[in-house]
Amino acid sequence: MNNELITKIAGILYEKKAKDIVALDVHDLTVITDCMIIASGRSALQVKSLSDEVEEKLTEDGIEPIRKEGQQEGRWVVLDYGNVLVHIFHPEEREFYRLDKLWENDQNRIALGFDEDDED
Repeated sequence: MNNELITKIAGILYEKKAKDIVALDVHDLTVITDCMIIASGRSALQVKSLSDEVEEKLTEDGIEPIRKEGQQEGRWVVLDYGNVLVHIFHPEEREFYRLDKLWENDQNRIALGFDEDDED
């Protein structure tokens, strides 16, 4: 698993004020990816802004997404970096799909090195 990439993406989201950032190690649960990073924006505009920022910062490091979906609507954006999938949700979509609850078990949350309780 690419912990450096996970930490970088989570840090970008944190700096741009994403909410409820979660990283899950799912390599034992699916063949699709090794890690899912899930975060929320407060509005469709912020969801787009968060996804743009992640993509821009990683592109600066020579890391391009394999695929991206949902940037037009800004309700649920997925950036596919191979072994890391980034899901950025509008709060209503995150509550409806509950992706973090679907993929989280008792031992697969990855520590991200910041405390979101310090926000706001």
